[in-house]
Amino acid sequence: MRIMRAAALGLLAVLLALPVAAEITGARYADPTTRYPHAVLGDGIEYGALVLERADAPPLRLVLPDSRVFEDTAPRLADLDGDGQAEVVVVESDQRRGARLAVYDASGLRYATPFIGTRFRWLAPAGIGDLDGDGRIEIAYVDRPHLARTLRVWRVEDGALVPVAALPGVTNHRIGERDISGGLRRCGQGAELVLATADWRGLVAVKLHAGQLRARRLGLPADAAGFDAALACAD
Repeated sequence: MRIMRAAALGLLAVLLALPVAAEITGARYADPTTRYPHAVLGDGIEYGALVLERADAPPLRLVLPDSRVFEDTAPRLADLDGDGQAEVVVVESDQRRGARLAVYDASGLRYATPFIGTRFRWLAPAGIGDLDGDGRIEIAYVDRPHLARTLRVWRVEDGALVPVAALPGVTNHRIGERDISGGLRRCGQGAELVLATADWRGLVAVKLHAGQLRARRLGLPADAAGFDAALACAD
């Protein structure tokens, strides 16, 4: 009995002595490159590395293989799995298979959606948050905002990103623009995603309810002022 107790105490001491991963406090792209000449965001420059800023630890640099780039506006921090630590959400594109949504932490790649499947096919993040009020965090993006124009929502379940819902007929990006339009808002009726209609003639607010996405038209134009007003709940 004493031997077993001593062994348990020894194991506890070892576990307590193991280094704890430092909290991620920020992220940025690095290593600009022209090896993926898609230029969907207005130029041919993408990024080959992701730098994670950490509390009480040096920055950590994650470098992609030459066959991939980060094709994105900026990394996004969010605690997707409820462990109290932020992960980093990015758009990562492959030379042959196009874009996917990927999630990194200090250990490397944690979760990812499948690649779209074709070179020069992209996705535009639309928002991250508890979209249906059940306490779990969802990630939303527009799949091929210039072609398929389909909103897709994913969630971390059982150690993987799983699809939750999809809605065609919306978009949040025009080819060549530096920014992704719209985003997540909370105007007193729960979380909503602000997006443009597929023809860019107006804006919609999209809610997730009981596993279904529902869109309603907003009386605002699909331009910068309209998006700003919608996100400010001025519709």
